[in-house]
Amino acid sequence: MGGNQTWVTDFILVGLQLSTKMETFFFWIFSLLYIFSLLANGIILVLIYLNPSLHTPMYFFLSHLAILDISYASNNVPKMLVNLVTQNKTISFVPCITQTFLYLALAASECLILAAMSYDRFVAICHPLRYTIIMSWKACVALAATSWSCGFILSVVHTILLLRLPFCGPREVNHLFCEILAVLKLACANTFINQLVILAACVFVLVGPLCSMLVSYMHILRTILKMQSKESRRKAFSTCSSHLCVVGLFFGIAMLVYMVPDSEQREEQEKIMSLFHSLFNPMLNPLIYSLRNAQVKEAFHRALQKRFV
Repeated sequence: MGGNQTWVTDFILVGLQLSTKMETFFFWIFSLLYIFSLLANGIILVLIYLNPSLHTPMYFFLSHLAILDISYASNNVPKMLVNLVTQNKTISFVPCITQTFLYLALAASECLILAAMSYDRFVAICHPLRYTIIMSWKACVALAATSWSCGFILSVVHTILLLRLPFCGPREVNHLFCEILAVLKLACANTFINQLVILAACVFVLVGPLCSMLVSYMHILRTILKMQSKESRRKAFSTCSSHLCVVGLFFGIAMLVYMVPDSEQREEQEKIMSLFHSLFNPMLNPLIYSLRNAQVKEAFHRALQKRFV
């Protein structure tokens, strides 16, 4: 950030253009949703930790997904809530860049964790006899560590390229938080390299994993249809459909935001989609996995019985 390149010391987060009454209304709605997402993901983590029956690769990756969702929401939502009830919507340069860095790192890590979860389901259904060998704890830890590392390394690259740009005005970030595409629009220099690296990163963390997941689920579907037991087919469809719901929501929105050509008409739509990513997706993930998963529901019922009986 050195020298005279960074002239702007803070930014203004434009957010949603709402009346004061509507801002107060959405503050309470978003606050409740945020608290609920923290509680839901927290319950998932506690249940996985306390129940030996959930100490399997599938729930190991699900615990990482819960941690990512808690971190993801906590990075963006608190500042968003503050801006809804205050007239001062400024954010200093360093916190803004930090928010951008964490947003990119956590989003990329979540994409790769979802891909690892897909691979786990592929091995469990298509190669059940070799499952414990292929998905050993060493392999699971390696996949999780690689997902987190790649996400943060990619984010470091984006952040370094962002910090090399001069920001001399305007100061208004037309977004709910310091999202990288919105911040890049304020740079007083050519951002072609930044845009190119973002596109390359999207291919790596979105297109590549999504293609591998589609191939995996084609094999999974073929294997499920060959199963003789209706109960086995139902159980396999249940766990896989839960994962596909999460993948569809997360990857679909991310690809619309980062891989569809930008336009002024899409700016408001991108705010809503980013809001869904930051607030609704972390809340929906534990609901999708818990409501459609018999083991999680059973573990939750046992925990309640121990608490109140």
